[in-house]
Amino acid sequence: MKKVMLFLGMTICTQAVSHAQGLGQAVADAIGSVTVTNEQVAQYSKQAVQQMDAKNPVAGPNDPYTQRLNNIIGPYRTIDNIPINYKVYAVKDVNAFATADGSVRVFKGLMDLMSDEEVLAVIGHEIGHVVNQDSRDAMKSALRRSAVRNALGSGSGAIGRLSRSQLGAVADGFLGAKFSREQESQADDYSYDFLKRNGKNVIALATSFEKLAKLSGGSQGGKVAELMSSHPDSKARSERIYERARRDGLAR
Repeated sequence: MKKVMLFLGMTICTQAVSHAQGLGQAVADAIGSVTVTNEQVAQYSKQAVQQMDAKNPVAGPNDPYTQRLNNIIGPYRTIDNIPINYKVYAVKDVNAFATADGSVRVFKGLMDLMSDEEVLAVIGHEIGHVVNQDSRDAMKSALRRSAVRNALGSGSGAIGRLSRSQLGAVADGFLGAKFSREQESQADDYSYDFLKRNGKNVIALATSFEKLAKLSGGSQGGKVAELMSSHPDSKARSERIYERARRDGLAR
């Protein structure tokens, strides 16, 4: 009898796993079938950033952090034909992000940690994700996941109007957005090329990584470690930039 019960248990378990796998594939297929256009990505990105701006303390136009950022970015209001709008979040976290609509948000904590040149290097990296369409693709994926239930319920196979809670979930995802290591390396290369093209200090990109590596073991290590969890090792990134700079005659 025990053998029969064991066999039945294994059969039920196998059926359950098979059902779960089938359900997972069905959900994946449903998500993939939801239509998201580039125009929708830009629209929802803008709406999500506006919601984030409303939830976070944004430094005003006369705030020293805003004035400093304006001096750092100088003429770089349009990059690779993408209009960029910049704001500072008066938040202690060491972070920055850019979205598919060209919004760049820099956190006070990052500006406290880094020099002007390093802040520009980090911004270059974030804009690299936009130019390389990493931000667009990540937003499309987030929109599909947020809207898939509505899409399935309506049978439309397209994303309609998102609720505030759905936009909020998408917006919160900006802070924890994770790109592949290859995408991160490509964004590093974009920042390096951006700095070099504009006559800026490419070594600032390397030293920004060194500061992140050092800080990851400090009092804010948890936040930085989480931020860098999907990134290539900061020390390795720094060494890679130094190597490029030496080849280009920009470092010894």
